[in-house]
Amino acid sequence: MHTCALKTTHFAFLSLALWAAPLACASSQQETGCVVLRVADGDTFTCGDGRRVRLIGIDSPEWNQRPFGSRAQQALLSMLPTGSQVQLEHDVSLTDQYGRLLAYVWVGSTLVNEAMVRDGWAMLYTVPPDVKYAERFRKAQNEARTRGAGLWAQNGFACLPKDFRKRTCLSSP
Repeated sequence: MHTCALKTTHFAFLSLALWAAPLACASSQQETGCVVLRVADGDTFTCGDGRRVRLIGIDSPEWNQRPFGSRAQQALLSMLPTGSQVQLEHDVSLTDQYGRLLAYVWVGSTLVNEAMVRDGWAMLYTVPPDVKYAERFRKAQNEARTRGAGLWAQNGFACLPKDFRKRTCLSSP
């Protein structure tokens, strides 16, 4: 083969490989499966392979934020029973400051993050740059508040989860 043709072929192959590599990486990181092992609270669970997952874009009462934390945990457990298969969709950030995998969680065609907000067990918690579904969650929260769904009916968000973590309010009403 002529040297110039060899260089052109090599360049074309390298260009194709460099173009395809990010697509392969993006698709492998974009969505992954998980079998639910344990639900920690209303916005965190563990996969069977040990990955800890934090649902992106929502915040639910802490487990020790009585009695609302255990109610939110039960709501997530009803959507993600132990042994269930879920799909994890990533946004910009892969993990949070605690090493938990950040994900939008899908069970079939149901976006669990949104369902938790719509049913009143979690509230909108937007942390840029992970904002892919923020507007959907905002609408779901407005509807839940208006309907008095879940914890909205019980004054369960009088002490916001983020304020409870900061000890700004130490107990729920």
